[in-house]
Amino acid sequence: MELVLVIGYGISLFFLFLFSLSQLHLTLVYIKSKHKKRIIPTELTDYPAVTVQLPVYNEKYVVERLIRAVALFDYPKDKLEIQILDDSTDETTSIIEEAIQPLKLQGLNIQVIHRENRDGFKAGALDKGFQSSSGEFIAIFDADFIPPPDFLRKTLPYFANPQTGVVQTRWAHINKDYSLLTQLQAFGLDAHFSIEQHARQESGSFINFNGTCGVWRKATIADAGGWRFDTLTEDLELSYRAQLKKWKFIYLEDVSTPGELPVVMPAIKSQQYRWNKGGAETARIHFLSVLKSNESWTTKIHAFFHLFNSSVFIGLLVAALLSVPMLYIKYSHPAWINLFRAGSVFLLGFFSITFFYWISTRQFYSHPGRTFVRLYPQFLMVSMGLSLHNGLAVLEGLLGRKTSFIRTPKFNITTSHDSWKENVYVKTQLTPFFYGEAILCIYFLFGIGLGVYLNDWGLLFFHALLAFGFGFVCYYTLKPRFHG
Repeated sequence: MELVLVIGYGISLFFLFLFSLSQLHLTLVYIKSKHKKRIIPTELTDYPAVTVQLPVYNEKYVVERLIRAVALFDYPKDKLEIQILDDSTDETTSIIEEAIQPLKLQGLNIQVIHRENRDGFKAGALDKGFQSSSGEFIAIFDADFIPPPDFLRKTLPYFANPQTGVVQTRWAHINKDYSLLTQLQAFGLDAHFSIEQHARQESGSFINFNGTCGVWRKATIADAGGWRFDTLTEDLELSYRAQLKKWKFIYLEDVSTPGELPVVMPAIKSQQYRWNKGGAETARIHFLSVLKSNESWTTKIHAFFHLFNSSVFIGLLVAALLSVPMLYIKYSHPAWINLFRAGSVFLLGFFSITFFYWISTRQFYSHPGRTFVRLYPQFLMVSMGLSLHNGLAVLEGLLGRKTSFIRTPKFNITTSHDSWKENVYVKTQLTPFFYGEAILCIYFLFGIGLGVYLNDWGLLFFHALLAFGFGFVCYYTLKPRFHG
């Protein structure tokens, strides 16, 4: 039995090591690509018809802000169609109707497509709008984003290449400095929107439309088979179908679209659950098709780590759970000491991930050294603390267990003076995950004590990160109950 545990521990560490190597490769590609001069297409002279889709569901705090931003687009009104895809069941619908009346009088082609049911959730709403859309291109914005007036002028020129199917822009963050939670989210998202998206594009690998702040060629959606409802990440799923059809995706790192980050842990968890489970669902559906395609092996390898990147939480959770009995096994079997010493090679994975986030921090922060030292350890800690929640979400996705699309509540919080306390969408009830996270916090505190007792300090830092990480997540999960 002890040997089985050691083998399981080694496999989980090996998977994490491979994942870290893929991130290292992306980092190196990113660094190299920054020295290349990007070709910027000429400005628009002919203005194609564009449909702007705004999928909303009970967004009373932010929907008017979104509508105002889109109405300010610097684009010919006769070429612009705005669809508000409204599945709301509260006063959001009346707020929308009131907001669009003066815009219609100004000559803006804006309409509300209201569904009485949420069949297919966001994907169903997008598909409903797609069926009646008139634009050659379709721009999509979630309710928590504020697209700038020149968004279409900056993105549409890249469709001069007829094989370009999607142009995706980088997410910026209007409330990054609101709290520690928003700072940590921005820290992680910036790495995805700099290194991962940019480097995958440069290496010719698949990237993804991120669900918002991007433009589709309408013909691309049709050719790929339209929006489907069988995953929680309809954006990633359609992205893979389109790229398997040889459509080209373009990511623009230097074009940003500001958005609002969730400010309470329950909202972060619902978003993380959907992203991680949906990614696993897409991997289960499409990886075999990628493997059978005529894409290069480099592309296939990157696609594996792209599609299965959320599975890192399963590997992390398994390695964490087994690390405590490893202390006892190591103590009980001194003859196995060389085996455990050989495992230290996996520390290279930690340095690879550290390098990955360091390069991203250098790209976006004016004081990268200070920011990195302050945020990176806390980011690692919280990522570990979310491994139970996210790992089980991934497992559900891989096993094909279906659940509803749970929206992330929006807040309309942009400054430190804004408050979420009156937000009616925030759910404060405790789920079984909370109790599991509390138990794991105690479990890894025991691991720290066991290491001290056995005079084995090798895993002390790891167990400390885990204990504080699960404790951090528990604290911020409880916080809205007492401050709401």
